[in-house]
Amino acid sequence: MAPIVIVGVHPVREALRAGGVREVRVGARADARVQEIVRLAESEGVPVRRVDAQELDRLAGGERHQGVMATLAEAPRRWTLEQVVSVEATPLIVVLDGVEDPHNVGAILRTSDAVGATAVVRQERHAAALGPAAARASAGALAHVRIVDVVNVVRAIETLKSLGVWVVGLDAEGAQPYDRIDFRPPTALVVGAEGEGLRRLVREHCDFIAALPMRGHVSSLNVSVATGVVLYEALRQRMAGELPGRGHSG
Repeated sequence: MAPIVIVGVHPVREALRAGGVREVRVGARADARVQEIVRLAESEGVPVRRVDAQELDRLAGGERHQGVMATLAEAPRRWTLEQVVSVEATPLIVVLDGVEDPHNVGAILRTSDAVGATAVVRQERHAAALGPAAARASAGALAHVRIVDVVNVVRAIETLKSLGVWVVGLDAEGAQPYDRIDFRPPTALVVGAEGEGLRRLVREHCDFIAALPMRGHVSSLNVSVATGVVLYEALRQRMAGELPGRGHSG
């Protein structure tokens, strides 16, 4: 797998703090924020190379780079399902079923990091590349979130269930409101591609299907927004402790 390129002031700063950056490149005109990154890189022993704007534009692949980019020394460590389930007693895992927009993937990574989710599971094919767009949208979270690549989402769900993880799919046609699901036990939240939602086989293998109430004129939310809503409900429940009257039994 090719090294990941990260662009933008905040994502590069976070990548440097996380470690594992091979090189930082900055434009000829470096503002105060970029100069701060240069000092941070030098303090970490990371080489800094000055390049022209055209090279930054080319390497950033159309993303707004703000005059700075970094190349990771290697792709982030890939975890297995067994490893991430064993990280903590009550893991909270996000499973992406065919989410191909890198900005959505980056936003989900950012929220997953914010709520302390254990890992994000993605299919090796039919998934957004973890390139500049996803890295920038993640605001640096790509350097922190555990990522599991799987060949088949349905098999991954079955493996998670065999490891004692409840699997909750998020779908507009779900039978249960999302806030009636108990997210305190080990739980995996499965989200589908925008417009298509969960694939039929994926939906059938989930233990529960939850839905967000929609009372306005639009019929659905952006997948990263919907994922964020449910992840913060999971965090709220886990911080609040016991929730009388709620449970996986619905």
